[in-house]
Amino acid sequence: MFLKQFITVVCFAFLATSIFAQKDTLELKKLRKIKKGRIYNPLTPSKAAFYSAVFPGMGQAYNKKYWKTPIVWGALGTSIFFYLDNNKEFKRFRNAFKLRSRNLPDEFTVINDDGTTRETISIETLQRAQEQLKENRDLSLLSTVIIYVLQIVEASVNAHLLQFNTDDNLSFEPTFINDPIRIEAPKVGLTIKYNF
Repeated sequence: MFLKQFITVVCFAFLATSIFAQKDTLELKKLRKIKKGRIYNPLTPSKAAFYSAVFPGMGQAYNKKYWKTPIVWGALGTSIFFYLDNNKEFKRFRNAFKLRSRNLPDEFTVINDDGTTRETISIETLQRAQEQLKENRDLSLLSTVIIYVLQIVEASVNAHLLQFNTDDNLSFEPTFINDPIRIEAPKVGLTIKYNF
């Protein structure tokens, strides 16, 4: 009988301790969110990523890194320009190749004064130009997608990093440690300062 009562009391004590511990950890989590007048907002990185996904460069502006926005626009604009230019040239050479394979004159065929035709570009060159322009077009599209994804990731990571605590309580300082045995050769060390 005494053993049953003892086990019941001990189980109740452990249960009560865990309940109080959970209450304390919840209060500590609330206190951790407030750091020296700043409130930690866990949704800030997702907002920055969402804004960058909707309109490229807007996540950087949301993070108040306004100088990054024209860089994002310039990178995306350049890759889109090269995609459009390579696509236009690819279509031009493809149409010339199709006409040439049907024995029709194309834009690279010159008609002489006496009525004869002369081709300025061979059909093999038209084929190689198509292949090269198609490859350049595809690489431009790939670079556009990569730049778009990278600017979303950059906005999210930057929003995370802006919320880190960077005060003097967390610091690394290089120090010189004097060795009592060898006074002429100081040792280089690292001091880690962390205050609670």
